[in-house]
Amino acid sequence: MRMLRWAIFAVVGIAGAGLAALYFIPAVQDRVIAGIIDDAFSRQRDDLVGEDALRVAICGSGSPMSNLERSPACHLVFAAGKIFVVDAGPGSWMHVTRWQVPQDRVAAVLLTHFHSDHIGDLGEVNLQTWVAQRPQRLAVYGGPGIDRVVAGFNEAYAMDRSHRMAHHGPEFLRPDLGEMEAHLIAAPDGTPLRGDEDAVVYDDGALKITAFAVHHDPVVPAYGYRFDYRGRSLVFSGDTAKSDSLVRHAQGADVLIHEAMLKTTVAEMEAAAARHGRTPFAKILHDIPDYHASPRDAAETAAEAGVAHLVLSHLIPPLPHWLGARVFLRDTGVGQVDVRLGYDGMLITLPAGSKDAVFEDLGR
Repeated sequence: MRMLRWAIFAVVGIAGAGLAALYFIPAVQDRVIAGIIDDAFSRQRDDLVGEDALRVAICGSGSPMSNLERSPACHLVFAAGKIFVVDAGPGSWMHVTRWQVPQDRVAAVLLTHFHSDHIGDLGEVNLQTWVAQRPQRLAVYGGPGIDRVVAGFNEAYAMDRSHRMAHHGPEFLRPDLGEMEAHLIAAPDGTPLRGDEDAVVYDDGALKITAFAVHHDPVVPAYGYRFDYRGRSLVFSGDTAKSDSLVRHAQGADVLIHEAMLKTTVAEMEAAAARHGRTPFAKILHDIPDYHASPRDAAETAAEAGVAHLVLSHLIPPLPHWLGARVFLRDTGVGQVDVRLGYDGMLITLPAGSKDAVFEDLGR
């Protein structure tokens, strides 16, 4: 027993000495920082862009409501050696940078609609991938109005681009690659997709991306997206109330990432805001439930479409993760669907030639 006590004292003493050295001695601090830097630059996740699977990482599972645990809407899809970004909510791209994703492989951004919580980081996506030496202009897809959105971000970042080119040189930061390029998704007559309408956005023979209309009225255009790659499939609902179009376009999908709103909780928030004289907030809380879906709506959609795995995201309102996991999932027992609560850092891998779905955590 005496020997054990002495061993414990020795371990505590050594740990204490190490912490003291780290706190007081600059050389020790510098060595630790150098190790952290070296580790960070050695961990680029090139494996994520392998052509062996369809993958998706959630870089934003939140909504416009402030939530320290969840950034607004953002997703990365890895397929055919490329990365496709579905929505880019404000602050979400910091996750991508921390994950050491090879940003030069970003091929395009696909916007579901033009609410600020889905487009706020568009300028950062373009800037960061440009600096990472993306070899072509960044293509940004969306419904009618996409040209205005892209032109606005290009203009907002124009001075930033000129300063960086002046500093680092146009040979490194090519001016012709610095601006984004708008790509319209619309019906043949140029109007937004509506009802059950859809449009193929990308098809290289292996990867097919299809945009389709969803019900987010009065917000038009509002789209969802389906990715089909090597026998595996992934669908994004975008922001939508329960939608027949979504059921049709999600048929047989391996994974459906679907928005979810706790409508009774939002009603309680509306009542509380009114009681405390917070009239603008009460007005907004009163209006928003009619163009969003509940967790039950999402589960019924997945069951009707024969989806294997449902991931709830774009979560409204913000709740602590441990509590949200209980509340958002409590009414989703519909059919044979595997239902999970999405979070920032969730990585889903769908290997080619398999029915498996592998869920991992990239961290925040």
